[in-house]
Amino acid sequence: MKLALVVGGSRGIGRAIALRLARSGFDIWLTCHKGIEAANAVKAEIEALGRACEVMTFDVADHAQSKSIIGPALKRQVPDVLVYNSGITRDQFMMWMTKAEWDEVMHTNLDGFFNVTHQVVFHMMGKKRGRIVVISSASGQVGQAGQTNYSASKAGLIGAAKALAREAGKKNVIVNVVAPGIIETQMTEKLPKEQILPLIPQGRFGNVEDVASIVDFLCSEEHMYIHGQVIGVNGGLVM
Repeated sequence: MKLALVVGGSRGIGRAIALRLARSGFDIWLTCHKGIEAANAVKAEIEALGRACEVMTFDVADHAQSKSIIGPALKRQVPDVLVYNSGITRDQFMMWMTKAEWDEVMHTNLDGFFNVTHQVVFHMMGKKRGRIVVISSASGQVGQAGQTNYSASKAGLIGAAKALAREAGKKNVIVNVVAPGIIETQMTEKLPKEQILPLIPQGRFGNVEDVASIVDFLCSEEHMYIHGQVIGVNGGLVM
């Protein structure tokens, strides 16, 4: 049975990815930090689709916590797919940004990637199969005012994924990045839509299914020669 580990899968883009993969025949390991009620709701939706789902609750920014949860799970089964979607924002102009605002974003968005992927990729390479999809952002490709911390972390994920792709490719572990633009979620609901829409050639914000469909393709397609790439899902905002 195919298994996907979706890190940060309780809401928004992560929820859509977990459900899309379940529809494609994957059982799901779903992680969250605090949103256990939301995660359990997604679990129920996945089980209604006839797939199994296990919720894992821990803080990806905490190395010891991540190891204590993911490590024992990997002894039971190695996921076929890892989707790293965990991320937070603490937006502020650099000159007013606090050290805590910088650190919180880096610890979750970038350190969390190491804390989880470091464990999983070892086992995938041992089995000589696996797919890893890292959710970055258009902000990591072009930068965004007020998001030096977020942009740095998401750009860091792109660099890390590309390096990992060079390391893991010979062991049949395929690594790619999906970089969403402005997607309609709780994180973007307060953005000034009237100012942003003219910058997007497609004239609309994306939705979570726009992202989930690409992730599902990268995880499910049998004939896969896409490796070490960044796929933008942004309506043309970044070209």
